[in-house]
Amino acid sequence: MKRDNLVVLAVDDDMINLKLLKSMLLKTGKVKEVIEAKNGSDAIGVLKSREDIDLILLDIIMPIMNGIEVLKVVRADDSLRQLPIIVLTTDETKKAEALDHGANGFLTKPIRHDKLVKQISQMIV
Repeated sequence: MKRDNLVVLAVDDDMINLKLLKSMLLKTGKVKEVIEAKNGSDAIGVLKSREDIDLILLDIIMPIMNGIEVLKVVRADDSLRQLPIIVLTTDETKKAEALDHGANGFLTKPIRHDKLVKQISQMIV
């Protein structure tokens, strides 16, 4: 994976969280584009239409299709299976389930800039 000019898919049903994430990501200097999706179903649509996504930031608790369901779909798809996914949630109890379903990282909301940057840096080697 390339170290900078990343394309990140941010998935969260809360528009304020999405805007905050986008702002944090663009400030890192490593991210050139943030694609926003407001639920898991939208996220899957984006993943099917774009092949340039480098990383997914995925909220767990969302309407229509939650983050665990997205993890299952992505990890079952040969073309997407290697994509790094960092799960974001307010619910610490979801961590084991998310990691069991293939999440590469886990951040508790509210997201702190330094922790986000650290997790992304660990994914991009």
